[in-house]
Amino acid sequence: MAHYAMLNSDNIVVKVITGVDENETQTDTDGTAVGGSSEAWEAFYAAQPWHAGLICKRTSYNNSIRKQYAGIGFTYNPTADVFVAPKPYASWVIDSNHDWQAPVARPVEGQWNWNEQTQAWEEVE
Repeated sequence: MAHYAMLNSDNIVVKVITGVDENETQTDTDGTAVGGSSEAWEAFYAAQPWHAGLICKRTSYNNSIRKQYAGIGFTYNPTADVFVAPKPYASWVIDSNHDWQAPVARPVEGQWNWNEQTQAWEEVE
């Protein structure tokens, strides 16, 4: 079982579907073989009428494809071929690994929550 992210024209994930594994092939209603690769299934799902105007990209629960599993609201970066999580706070910036980073490093020990108003980490009691 494979998963595919459906993207709008701004490369935002609007839907995630369960589909056919990339190495499987199936016969279409007209007898044509479909599938056999991620790219073939991406094209197949994008061509379906209920996905009109959407782009399809394979994603993976175990984060082995395109960095991380795509969820609704994630952005697809076509240059890096990765999915990027939504920005958690206005002050955070994206690093070279496509992860969001706070303007202040998170303390190593303990549990912490980010406070956007104070721009600081607050320890969870």
